[in-house]
Amino acid sequence: MRLATFQWNGQRHVGVVAADGQSVTPVRMDPQQAQRGVLALIGPDGDLVLPDSGGGRGTPLAISDVQLEAPVPVPRRNVFCVGRNYHAHAKELSGSVFKNNNTNPEAWPIVFTKVPECVVGPSADVTLPVGVSEQIDYESELAVVIGRGGRNIARDKAMGHVFGYTIVNDVTARDVQMRHSQWDLGKSFDTFCPMGPWVVTADELDGTNTRVRGWVNGELRQDALTTDLIFDIPTLIETCSRGITLYPGDIIATGTPAGVGMGLNPPQYLKAGDVVRIEIDGIGSIENRFV
Repeated sequence: MRLATFQWNGQRHVGVVAADGQSVTPVRMDPQQAQRGVLALIGPDGDLVLPDSGGGRGTPLAISDVQLEAPVPVPRRNVFCVGRNYHAHAKELSGSVFKNNNTNPEAWPIVFTKVPECVVGPSADVTLPVGVSEQIDYESELAVVIGRGGRNIARDKAMGHVFGYTIVNDVTARDVQMRHSQWDLGKSFDTFCPMGPWVVTADELDGTNTRVRGWVNGELRQDALTTDLIFDIPTLIETCSRGITLYPGDIIATGTPAGVGMGLNPPQYLKAGDVVRIEIDGIGSIENRFV
């Protein structure tokens, strides 16, 4: 099932997207609940809380008549993110961002966060922080949405905690990222986390085996399968939950494939007017202009 958050008639709504992606049926809920987006449909046990058809749902609306927002407009807390998690991407950046990393690159995942307020919708503009950074990069990523929470989740039980999947662009200020010992500042500028176009529930998508692609101005830059992850999704859930309780609605971005701007020779950073499109098989696509 595809679950979307959208604006219609000046209000935020949450709804179920048709299989063909052409329409969305609003779920009737209190406007205050709708402010939470798809989070409002995740129950305390991680299950999908969806009213039956009829009185619980409205009339289908054409996707072209609504404005899609990030499915989780304001995450309940920082987005968990994983760095250098595809073999080829780790290699392309081995002499730059990671030049001071002398530990075994495949021993533990690199985990950082993005602040919730940097999340924007699947077609929203991304603002270049002029005067703050001159090296803005794109990162096409599959994101996991946690359903059933837990702490110290075992790897072999981890997939039972997945509610669904969405797409994020982990936009990064590379010069700021390298300037600091930790990455949060370079990852968390306003608008630096486009997300969407909706959440696809885990019963309809195998996130462990899907394709991630990214284009800049129509040029294919990134193309990889999630089977190429260094640390797979169960390992990431196990790692992020070590001593930390994960809650329903938490988001884990799983890392980006090779082909980022910094990894090109010479590097190619984003400029005003550039458009980045990210597509993941089984989910759909997001497309954002940088301004």
